[in-house]
Amino acid sequence: MDATLSDFAARARAGVPRVLAADIGGSFVKFAAAGEDGRPIAAIHVANPSHDWDAFCAVLADLAAAADPGGHLPLAISVAGTIDPVSGRSLAANIGGITGHSLRGELGPRLGRPVAAANDADCFALAEALEGVGRGHRNVFGVILGTGVGGGLVIDGRIVEGTGGVSGEWGHGPIVGERRVGDVVIPVLACGCGQTGCLDTVGGARGLERLDATLNGSSRDSRAILKAWLAGEEPAKRTFDLFVDMVSGPLALVVNVVGASLVPVGGGLANVPELVVALDTAVRARILRKASEPLLRPAVLGADAGLIGAALLALRTATAPR
Repeated sequence: MDATLSDFAARARAGVPRVLAADIGGSFVKFAAAGEDGRPIAAIHVANPSHDWDAFCAVLADLAAAADPGGHLPLAISVAGTIDPVSGRSLAANIGGITGHSLRGELGPRLGRPVAAANDADCFALAEALEGVGRGHRNVFGVILGTGVGGGLVIDGRIVEGTGGVSGEWGHGPIVGERRVGDVVIPVLACGCGQTGCLDTVGGARGLERLDATLNGSSRDSRAILKAWLAGEEPAKRTFDLFVDMVSGPLALVVNVVGASLVPVGGGLANVPELVVALDTAVRARILRKASEPLLRPAVLGADAGLIGAALLALRTATAPR
């Protein structure tokens, strides 16, 4: 790690960064020094001691000091969890060490620099709104169709923060009812959030797999289902049509409520352009504002979206009036 850290430090300092950014997952920390556009000048990928607060702080302190030994640059963090905008406290299921701690209020003083933090879906939405496919749009609702369903809302270039750090979570809430497809009943499922009938139980990759297993008795993963659908297999088509029908209704409601003019779609399922096109067609048929141009479009920033979003958050935090 020392040689890698040294290389990262040299590239970061040579690039004259404006801010620092971190994308925190359960196993790894992606850390970058970024420029005016939020794009990484230098980046590094290290293990995350996710269940030890002091060790977590030490890792970020070492990375920040390597990129900016003077301690002047602000740091913003994209994290897989919620950040209460009032208290700054974190709640992250897979990063137990930071739960209950304020990244802004506790980590900042330990690093000797300003620290901001936001949910990873919010950072994704901010990146795509300002530097990605949503550039030029005022209201952008970023959608993640990965293992489950996530989202973030950006209006006028700023993340819309919800009470308690909850906003954009269109995957949760008891909105899915029992369905019948031919002679097969699609049951209402319990969700990991504690409720029953959340969109997250049938949306995303795991949801697609649950629908296929119920309809067709199969045990194939989402990639196999989509490959079969693209090849014209009838059972896969039945699964996919149901998936699009169940996901597009709630998403159309979100679009009507927030007035989004563009919906970037990220996550693993967005890697299949035909899926995004099919979902876009279904959503546009269900919203009040009729549009001839695509509303849903594949995100373009890829794996760097979290880092770029965090860097853009740091830039806006640094220039915000006090």
